[in-house]
Parts: sequence; C-alpha cells; structure tokens
Amino acid sequence: MSKQFICSTSTIRFDENYLPADSTRLTTNFANLARGEHRQENLRKTLRMINNRFNALAHWDNPTADRYSVEVDIVSANMDIEGNGDAFPVIEMLKTTIVDHKENKRIDGMIGNSFSSYVRDYDFSVVLLEHFDKNPATAPPEDFGDLHGKLFQHLLNSEAYNANFDKKPVICLSVSTSKTYHRTTNQHPVLGVEYKQDEYSLTDEYFHKMGLTVRYFMPTGSAAPLAFYFAGDLLSDYTDLELISAISTMETFQKIYRPEIYNANSTAGQVYQPSLKYQDYSLTQIVYDREERSQLAVKQGKFTEEQFIKPYQDILEEWAASQENDKYAA
Repeated sequence: MSKQFICSTSTIRFDENYLPADSTRLTTNFANLARGEHRQENLRKTLRMINNRFNALAHWDNPTADRYSVEVDIVSANMDIEGNGDAFPVIEMLKTTIVDHKENKRIDGMIGNSFSSYVRDYDFSVVLLEHFDKNPATAPPEDFGDLHGKLFQHLLNSEAYNANFDKKPVICLSVSTSKTYHRTTNQHPVLGVEYKQDEYSLTDEYFHKMGLTVRYFMPTGSAAPLAFYFAGDLLSDYTDLELISAISTMETFQKIYRPEIYNANSTAGQVYQPSLKYQDYSLTQIVYDREERSQLAVKQGKFTEEQFIKPYQDILEEWAASQENDKYAA
C-alpha cells in the first residue's frame, strides 16, 4: 500500500475576496459566510471581529488595541486512495498568521482552529442517523469514527503535513449542549478559567479517536467556555499568541453561528448548561442561515458515501485494519 493513501495540501487565503473552492463543504463556517449577496460584507466584518478580539486578548504593549492583525488561510488536505491521481478532499482546517505592526514582522499562529471533514458528515449524518433509526436509545456503533480517526492520524504523520507545519493542530469548537460543565479554580493567563465535565460528549469521543484530548476554557471577556482538542500539552506546546489566534478566530465564528451561547448577554456560571434555546443574547451583523447548514450536512454525508466510502470500501477496510489504534493519542 506504499503508493496508496497519498496526502497533499493546498492553501487559499480567507479574506473579503474569498470564494469557496468546489471541493469545500458548504456547511463549513468560513465557506457558509462567503455566499449570497452579503458575502463580501460578511467576510469583512468577520475579519474585523477576529482582529478586535485578538488585540483585546493581546493587550500588553498594545495601548491602542491595534498592534496586531490576523491573516487566515484555509488548508485543504486531499488523499489519493489508489495512488492514481484521483484525490478526495478529506479535511480542511485553518492556519492563522499574526502580523505585528509595531515590530513589522509576521508570526506563525495556530494550525487547526476550525475542522471540516466530509467523512465526519458521513459518520454523523448518515451512519449515526441510520443506526438510531434502527436501534433507538442505544449507544453508537462500537467502531463509530474509527476510519475517520485513522485518516486524520495518517494526515498528521504524512510528509505533506510535516513539510508545511511544525506543530500538531488545535481544534477549537463549541461546548456540547447535551452536557453540564463545572468551573474549576484553574485559570490560565490566556485561555482563562477551566471548566470540566463528568462525561464526554459524542464529539469528544469522536475526536479522541483522532488522537486528540479535550479541555474546556473560558477566556477573559468570553460568555462561555470553548472546547480545545489537541495532541500533546495544550498549555506548554503553544505560545500565548498562538493560543490567542485560535480563540479570536473561533470565538468569532461561534458568536455568528451560536449566538445563544457565545454572544449571550451574561456569562457562564459556576455550573453551566449550554442551550440554543437561551433568549438573552445579541446577534452579530453577519448574515447566516443555520437551518440551511444543517440540511446541507445530510446532503454532503450522502455525497461522501457515494463518492468515497462505497467506491473504496474494500481498500479502506483493509487499510484501516492495518493501522495502529491511537498512534497519536496523548
């Protein structure tokens, strides 16, 4: 299989002129904003929110709160399963670059941030729905997420990834509305107050199969904790500015997509249960259709089944069986 499962990466700048590539999932937060008559205004306002949040968190030696700006690139990872040049778009993440206008230099930000995956759409919107339809009130299949986890780990170990990125990705997502979070006494100078929960969510378990651990932190000025998925040590492997680049980018997207949680008018308490039914929140001035996004997830899951899972099923099963489990688990 040495000529199979070949990874390649490409990047495209996420700015006010961004147009989604044909291979980009339309449910992806950055792609969703770049559609319709308000696309350019959406993008411009989103980038302004990211920059403002970054400067608010990186406040030292920054009295006018305009020292930094953040550039965002979309990293697309493709995988050629048979080694014949026919690659499938497996994963998209974001890479940030910090521009320090005071020192006139560019600084690497976080790789990861958002996480887009057609195979995840297939798992959650096809496999899981069919399983619960046939077996209501049961646990997900035991092998749920196994293939996706191994594909992700294969990407991280690939020559294509390691030639372009020095560190493992940190994915920053919303906390789960199905779980309750408890504030701890642990506080990080950038990530803020840590929250913990007694039981992992289905998303947490899914990302664990990707070799990623999760911790929940609520940065200063945030309304709710964020979930940080990482391999290694979140607190020592990344610089303050890298962590701030992840917070400012992903909290901005969450304020747009989940304002009930992340743009709430009051902050999470000692015991916190996230809810999309919460009414005391503010809307951003950015147009977004959440209902359309959920419908597209099912369509894109079916697309993955037809274009990737079924055509390569035998190869995928043989390859997955040959891979070590949790090779990159912390």
